[in-house]
Amino acid sequence: MNITVEQPIGAHLVTSGDRERAVPATLRYTSVDPLAVHIDFPAHVSLDGTEVTWTFARALLAEGLDTPAGIGSVHIWPCGPRRTFVEFRVPQGVAMIWFDTPVLRRFLLRSFTVVEPGGEAVGAVLDQGLTSLFGGV
Repeated sequence: MNITVEQPIGAHLVTSGDRERAVPATLRYTSVDPLAVHIDFPAHVSLDGTEVTWTFARALLAEGLDTPAGIGSVHIWPCGPRRTFVEFRVPQGVAMIWFDTPVLRRFLLRSFTVVEPGGEAVGAVLDQGLTSLFGGV
C-alpha cells in the first residue's frame, strides 16, 4: 500500500541584497520512494512558469537539521533553532531558501511513521530505479 505524507510549508527565498520573498511550498514523502523527500514549488514562483519539484535524500534532510550537510545540488544547514537553510544549485544559478525548522522536523517525524529510518526496502527501490533507467529492458 502506498502512503503519502504532504505538508504545506511557507518558504522564504533569499534574493539579492539579502532580501526575502515568501513563497509557498509543499513537503512530500511517499512510501513508494522511501529514501527521498520532495519539495514542490508552484509554477508562479519558478523562472520558467512551470511547477518545480526538488527530490533529495530523506537522510540529508535529517542530517541538515542539526549540522551542515550536502554535496552536489542540495545543501542544508541549520541557522539557530528556528531556521534551516536549503540551497538548490543548478547550472543557471543558486536558490537559497529558508524554512521553519520545527515544521521540517514535524514533517520528518511524520515520514518516520510511514517508513522508519533504516526500514526502507532498498532492493525494491533499486529495482524500480533500474527499470526506470533502462526503460524496462
